[in-house]
Amino acid sequence: MAKKSAVERNKKVERMVKRYAAKRSRLKEIAEDKKLPPEERFAASLKLAEMPRNSSATRVHNRCEVTGRPKGFYRRFRVSRIALRELASDGKIPGMVKASW
Repeated sequence: MAKKSAVERNKKVERMVKRYAAKRSRLKEIAEDKKLPPEERFAASLKLAEMPRNSSATRVHNRCEVTGRPKGFYRRFRVSRIALRELASDGKIPGMVKASW
């Protein structure tokens, strides 16, 4: 099990990303639009830089939904490799069976 503080911090970042997503995307569109004057684009990039760092989507770390483990994460199932193996062995993931040859 991961540290509860790390899991909670990641949840806080996720909430912040969701809160600022619309404003961030608007500013990014303005900053990347080549048709606009450079002053306007520069102002948008400055406003973007003033926003909280944790409002950026790249700051969110993928963590296992079951254990909170940050490494060995399978995006398709949103769990770590260890939790995936246990869930598959228990038959809790439909269609997944243990390999044998």
